[in-house]
Amino acid sequence: MLSTASIKTPIGSLLWIADSDLVLAAGFTTVEELSLKLSSDDQEREIKNSKAVGKIADLINAYFDGELDALNAIEVRQPGSQFSQAAWKAMRKIKSGKVISYADLAQRSGSPAAVRAAGTACGRNAVAPIVPCHRIVKTGGALGNYGYGIPKKEWLLKHEGAL
Repeated sequence: MLSTASIKTPIGSLLWIADSDLVLAAGFTTVEELSLKLSSDDQEREIKNSKAVGKIADLINAYFDGELDALNAIEVRQPGSQFSQAAWKAMRKIKSGKVISYADLAQRSGSPAAVRAAGTACGRNAVAPIVPCHRIVKTGGALGNYGYGIPKKEWLLKHEGAL
């Protein structure tokens, strides 16, 4: 059985779906929306509402309280192509307070020419902001897109000291 919980943050409720301490999906959205991002096997599993307690909740609260590296300790799993997996792994290596371009992400993911695929990996990231796709910006520094809206991306980057 999977569990879901949420925490109120300065930019809205952050909800996640987890298998014990392994986060399978997270975002500023609904359980219904998040469950669509799960693997087909996980979509078959029952999801039970739970209180936001435990390791995941503690680490998310710590992040929003200013411990900017706290999210790094959360284990995640999400379905995706080999390139997307490489891109998500590369995103998790970006230090809080730093941003890189989509082109840099493509390079760090092993395919320098795959800039569009890097953008697609950001858009398909099911575990935001734990996998920090908000740290990817356009070449030249423009913020680019963010699935939960530019104001949330901007807030996260300001919170981390990148803006």
